[in-house]
Amino acid sequence: MNPAITYTFFSTCAKSLEPLLASELEQFAAEDIRPTVAGVYFSGTLDVAYRVTMYSRIANRVIATLAEAPVSDADNLYDATLAIQWTDHMEPGARFAVSAAGTTPALRHTRFVAQRVKDAIVDQFTEAGLTRPEVETQNPPLRVHAVLKKGRVLLGVELTRSSLHRRGYRLEQGDAPMKETLAAAILIRSGWPELSKQPGVRIFDPMCGAGTLIIEALLMAMDVAPGLIRVGGLSTWKLHNHEIESSIRAQAEVRREAGRNWDGQAYGSDQDLRVIGMARRNAERADVWDQIEFSSDAIDEIPQDRKAELVVTNPPYAQRLGEEEEVMALYNRLGQVIQRTALGQQAAVFTARPEWGKLLGLHSHKQYAMFNGPLPARLLLFNVSEDSIYKQQRNAADQGKIVPAQALDEQGQMFYNRLRKNIKNIGKWARQQKITCYRLYDADIPEFSFALDIYTDIKGKVSVHLQEYAPPATVNAADAAIRRRQALLATEQALEIPATDISLKVRERQKGSNQYQPQEQSGSDLIVDEYGAQLYVNLHQYLDTGLFLDHRPLRRLVRKLAKDKSLLNLFCYTGSVTIQAALGGASRSVSVDLSKKYLYWAGRNLALNNLSLKQHQLVEADCQQWLKTCKDRFDIIFLDPPTFSNSKRTEHDLDIQRDHVSLIETCMGLLREGGLLIFSNNMRKFRLDPQVQETWNVEDYSRPSIDKDFQRNPKIHRAWLIRAS
Repeated sequence: MNPAITYTFFSTCAKSLEPLLASELEQFAAEDIRPTVAGVYFSGTLDVAYRVTMYSRIANRVIATLAEAPVSDADNLYDATLAIQWTDHMEPGARFAVSAAGTTPALRHTRFVAQRVKDAIVDQFTEAGLTRPEVETQNPPLRVHAVLKKGRVLLGVELTRSSLHRRGYRLEQGDAPMKETLAAAILIRSGWPELSKQPGVRIFDPMCGAGTLIIEALLMAMDVAPGLIRVGGLSTWKLHNHEIESSIRAQAEVRREAGRNWDGQAYGSDQDLRVIGMARRNAERADVWDQIEFSSDAIDEIPQDRKAELVVTNPPYAQRLGEEEEVMALYNRLGQVIQRTALGQQAAVFTARPEWGKLLGLHSHKQYAMFNGPLPARLLLFNVSEDSIYKQQRNAADQGKIVPAQALDEQGQMFYNRLRKNIKNIGKWARQQKITCYRLYDADIPEFSFALDIYTDIKGKVSVHLQEYAPPATVNAADAAIRRRQALLATEQALEIPATDISLKVRERQKGSNQYQPQEQSGSDLIVDEYGAQLYVNLHQYLDTGLFLDHRPLRRLVRKLAKDKSLLNLFCYTGSVTIQAALGGASRSVSVDLSKKYLYWAGRNLALNNLSLKQHQLVEADCQQWLKTCKDRFDIIFLDPPTFSNSKRTEHDLDIQRDHVSLIETCMGLLREGGLLIFSNNMRKFRLDPQVQETWNVEDYSRPSIDKDFQRNPKIHRAWLIRAS
């Protein structure tokens, strides 16, 4: 190409970034700029085109257009391609690839379009008696483009060997990588190019991942052209003018050297040590490592003195449903960090969940719709000031309180108010009774069908187990998710604890072995105290926590009666009844359960309380079958079977309504004279068979067995004290 001649080019970019690319092209003296979907047409000399490939932070590809023609079918496409003199653009035997995009009514398959264009090019060389070009799909030295749109085809060659977004430094990346061009667009929209010119300016990404945002910010601030670090260079297009390209590169080198005098500072932090290592190595490859301070701080551990003129970040996305609440809580805490580190300054948050922006507790003054690949997203911009912080937070701050960023709707506020009321009532009762684990809320409000349990460990740390009773199928899934988020936020605020100390689960009926299956693989055990007994609980890994709080009065009763008595604990779960009996002075005990997991848990509880496994035996067995062969006798039998069980390891299914008479009969046969059977179950519609009352002395102990924290739900369980007549 003649370097003085003006030619037509087409530059591609991500959807929504067309205005930014058009603005860049104006800076490069391009003419006839015409944005379209995912790209911009422009005219200019080779000098202009090479400046785009060197300096553009938004463009993906720059294509020199060779022809544009109407096409109605494959033959038209072939002829249009053949009309170009390809020997002017590639050497005989050249290696190339064809990329096709778009469709027409007659040409709907891009692979077929690419094949027809390739055929025409190869045929032209073959018919001229020249060595045919060879197709190379992986990293081709030359790429031909065919773009179909509105019945026309644009044919051209790409100026560079690889996409311009591949700067060359990001050889390592985290789980949700962001393209360099998108990171640059976020920074431009955030006003960073202007801010970066201020003396001593600071920029901070509190969730930096592998560092793309913060590295792109440094490349901008230090005036490092992306083309200087990009690997690959120009394609093997015959019409390249390498003299012009070398001149532009030399100018870029001068600008880079001048940019080393930039006196600002960049900070990047992430709690994942692995990705922080990636970020450091990526920064080294970009040669900006000495201007960035990386640290492995969790969002709650960011230094109090960290300040920046711009806080910019891309919080993680919730990849799975169960992660939503965790990520929502992260937004909540991010808002607090932004308020602290950027007060009086600027902040920018890029998110695929713009509705979660409210969780930051800040009013956004501007938003931009963008795409992260195919995923719709939004850039939220904030002027961080006292006026931009939600009113509730300002009032709390005036009173010397620290509260999470709020985003409660009317119903969420109602749930919050009920929690505060229950804290004053039930919480006060629990403190008076020295009860550290209790139910604070149990579907008090119909719109919030949750059970909320407080667990305070032996060190005084408060954690929450928040269970949602499964919503009916008629409830819209999106509405249920919103309600779940509101419940989490209200809990966090009412109890003044971080969301990381809240375990949120959906309670559904568990069948067979499912009742023993892990819910998630995270969360460590807590040690709690109940009447001097220390017990392990886990709020995360299983549907239940290891301690049935509603049975607290029954465990208290067993402890009171246990001195010098023997105990049989059937369906023993994690052995909490056994522990109370042993600490109450029981002479011995046998605890039976089918689950290895829960028996192991029971063994840990025994060891935690310095109790002997020789004196307090654990038996892995089907309780129904074990009872049939048991020859021992006991003073107290505690029988708390599940409502239903169909484990593959049992000989027969258990249905407590159907089977309770035979179970009770067998247990009564194992009692010593004057012995006591404590029978309980949590089947809502359970009816004790009259035969039981006719045969033995039965006392309905249901009401005394329900403490104040479960009185809103008196059918949580039923209990009877059964003695021989």
